[in-house]
Amino acid sequence: MISVSNISMRYGSKVLFEEVSVSFVPGRRYGLTGPNGAGKSTFMKILTGELEPQKGTVVRPRKLGVLRQDQFAFDAYRVIDTVIMGNKPLWAALEERDRIYEKAEMTNEDGMRLGELEGVIGDEDGYTAESDAAVLLQGLDIDDALHERKMSELQGGQKVRVLLAQALFGKPEALLLDEPTNYLDLDSIHWLQDFLQKYDGTLIAISHDRHFLNSVTTHTADIDYQTIIVYTGGYDEMVMAKTQVRSTLESQNAQREKKIAQLNDFIARFAAGTRSSQVTSRRKEVERLQTNELARSNIQRPYIRFDQVRPSGKHVLEFKHITKLYGEQTVIDAFSANILRGEKICLMGRNGAGKTTLLKSLLANYPGLADKDFTLDSGSVFWGHEAQVGYFPQDVGATIEHGLTVAEWLHRFDPKATVEEIRGILGQMLFSGEEGGKPTKALSGGEQARLVFCKLILTKPNILIFDEPTNHLDLEAINALNIALQRYEGTVLLVTHDHDLIDEVATRLWHFDTNGIEDFQGPYEEWKGKHN
Repeated sequence: MISVSNISMRYGSKVLFEEVSVSFVPGRRYGLTGPNGAGKSTFMKILTGELEPQKGTVVRPRKLGVLRQDQFAFDAYRVIDTVIMGNKPLWAALEERDRIYEKAEMTNEDGMRLGELEGVIGDEDGYTAESDAAVLLQGLDIDDALHERKMSELQGGQKVRVLLAQALFGKPEALLLDEPTNYLDLDSIHWLQDFLQKYDGTLIAISHDRHFLNSVTTHTADIDYQTIIVYTGGYDEMVMAKTQVRSTLESQNAQREKKIAQLNDFIARFAAGTRSSQVTSRRKEVERLQTNELARSNIQRPYIRFDQVRPSGKHVLEFKHITKLYGEQTVIDAFSANILRGEKICLMGRNGAGKTTLLKSLLANYPGLADKDFTLDSGSVFWGHEAQVGYFPQDVGATIEHGLTVAEWLHRFDPKATVEEIRGILGQMLFSGEEGGKPTKALSGGEQARLVFCKLILTKPNILIFDEPTNHLDLEAINALNIALQRYEGTVLLVTHDHDLIDEVATRLWHFDTNGIEDFQGPYEEWKGKHN
């Protein structure tokens, strides 16, 4: 059991949560939701003990398993050591013991300290630590050959499995995961879902992946209205319940306001007359009915709509025998395809399989979007009549010039646009009021992504190319993007590991694996049916 009682956290005038009490029960799997900036990571750090609340108390089990968000923090360590670090007292004792043994001469105090450390190591099962860690790694499909390797040598999906082994090392009673699907490909995400569905301790996970939350969680702890409310069910069930509760409260407030207006009208008409007792009773009724102001939700929903200045020709793109090598490794091997207007193609596959490389290959001769450091080894690319490409690269921040305000940067892409048009588009993407004057160098990852969406909304291309656009978006923005791409009448090429985006947007799939690229003419459900 993990529980918090009357905790509060604020930064300056911004209140994250006030007087919050909530319990997380063993055997349940909780999704911790809320928009960017709501306080999810702060609350998770309070649960783990990394951060003390400004008020209130936290009760946690002695052993907590924590999956860190930073996958690169352990790059200098062996895989097996990274797992053992999940037991902090044991790892600290092992490190101190090694430092004492490295001394040229040991004092009597060193000898006594070694005895204490051996006691800690014994209590924490340290003498079987390496074999216990190896069993965990084998169960998570990390081969024995990788156990002595440095973490820096592993791929993203493998790192997450090692860090999950770290979180599970020592048999924790609760498992806390902060963005566990970050940098994972779709196969690894599906593996993680299956694994967590079988976990029988208390699970709390932060994620911006709607499908992941709906698949894994039994309950949802939503941070909003400066508090935390626990709903039964996954993310979609929480949204439905939350909307119903809010609608009921708003309806009740509207009825009260109408009744108050009627009573005030009576009071105004008869206050100076002979019906003073009735006026007094109605004043008391007004006081009783006085509307409590509804707490303001911190959820902000962007509005994304992609239009076209003019449609492209029917044949959008044709390429033949695209080949790209890195050293002696062939990443793209003589791939050819034709793309027709209106097709929405999702590029799927493991990280490092060549999805971004293919996008760069297709843009290698496109004015203004070609990567100057990228050269195509062989093949030809032909863009069709009136093809106008809007591109969202994986490193979106590198495309935003510093030294400008948000509004100035956006205005450069259409100098004829009015100030009102620029403000309107920025407002759609939650850059309201003075935020249009924010310096571009001060933008967060999510703000950078939303600003590039503004550019695509303003310039109205008829072909959209996205390389992992959801990396820095919260659930509200991802849902808005999903709807916008479904409604868009142009052509889409999309690299993503988001299950719902692939399932609901794609009309065609390019699946990357060790055998090459499969060009599947159909949606994701049909592809799954073929491959199951």
